[in-house]
Amino acid sequence: MKTCALCCKQIEIDKYFSRKSTCPECGGDLHICLNCKFYSETSHNKCIEPKAEFQRSREKANFCDYFVFREGLHSSENEKGKTRRMLDELFKKPS
Repeated sequence: MKTCALCCKQIEIDKYFSRKSTCPECGGDLHICLNCKFYSETSHNKCIEPKAEFQRSREKANFCDYFVFREGLHSSENEKGKTRRMLDELFKKPS
């Protein structure tokens, strides 16, 4: 299942996904860096695809030919959630 990076809602993408596709939940663009599997906060140009051109805006639709919709949340978001749950469990008061 795909997840919109702007609203974090799960969405279905059909085979006709295009640069102009929008999220049915929030109306935001879907062909954006934040939804791409190559997006990385820590990489040069915030992209791990070395041939991709620099994109000025990460939240707006672009023409990147290397775009591949990622599955689920970005790993950093997943890690934050896992870490938060582990801390909550660690410091939970006994009943």
